[in-house]
Amino acid sequence: MASRKNSERTGSKAASAASKTLRNPNASQAAKSAAGSALAQTGNAKVTSSKAASAASKALKSPGTSKAGKSAAGSALTQRPNKGKR
Repeated sequence: MASRKNSERTGSKAASAASKTLRNPNASQAAKSAAGSALAQTGNAKVTSSKAASAASKALKSPGTSKAGKSAAGSALTQRPNKGKR
């Protein structure tokens, strides 16, 4: 099944949160992966890969993820390709 385009973009607040997460030495690998994905989608039409979405999901579920990390993860997840009807 072909994926559909998603017109979501990373906003400035989410990009700032992603940047904080990437600079945080205590951030988990999942949070940093989600943050990197969110930053890569600032101002363009890229979408989050399934691997990055999985990392973002782990970051959101982890109680140790910072507020900035969760913001970046949420931004990455909203930029998943839209799924068509099954």
